Amino acid sequence: MTFPPQPQPQPQPSSSGTIQSTPITIIGPQYSLPYPVDLACTRKILFLTNGGFLVTDVNDTVIFKVKEKLFSIHDKRTLFDAAGNPVVTVTKKVLSMYGRHFVYRGASTDEKDLICTVKKSKMLQWKTTLDVFLANNTKMSVPDFKVKRSWSDRSCVIYAGESNNILAQMHKKTTIQSVFLGKDKFMVTVYPNIDYAFIISLIVVLDHINRKRQSS
Repeated sequence: MTFPPQPQPQPQPSSSGTIQSTPITIIGPQYSLPYPVDLACTRKILFLTNGGFLVTDVNDTVIFKVKEKLFSIHDKRTLFDAAGNPVVTVTKKVLSMYGRHFVYRGASTDEKDLICTVKKSKMLQWKTTLDVFLANNTKMSVPDFKVKRSWSDRSCVIYAGESNNILAQMHKKTTIQSVFLGKDKFMVTVYPNIDYAFIISLIVVLDHINRKRQSS
């Protein structure tokens, strides 16, 4: 598989908090690297697409592809690696007041392959905050991770549980070129020893929730 290249000195978080020091591997150890990983999520917005986007590294090498199943009763997105192998599948619970999503391993949607459940922390929100519960957290009283979006919806931070430990950050990148080409682009920095495939799976959920909100 292709590994993102090693970047220059580690960037400091732009939000208040500290970088997570304990390694976190959820999907697989091959996605946890000992240095920060910078990824770009890009989608064309002026043309009809399948609702997905590309995830590339700093050299524009494709790391993941996100594809959405059209004309389906259930919203379903699949994250593929560069070789076309399914990494995770994301589905949405029908008629969920909290926008509940489920992340499964590979192409499965079986309960035994559930990785985590993601839902809005509150039913009504001015800015999106998501609670993430791993499959073994059956009580779902305290989240294992949190995703917090900014007021402007141009950035988000992923935290470990209720702490200020930051796993990754995302911000929207707007350039004259991206506007001219009709592209929606987000830059994601995943900090050392954090499973970047898991982080991208959370970005997939966040993107889906916000696109639904913008279209409603």
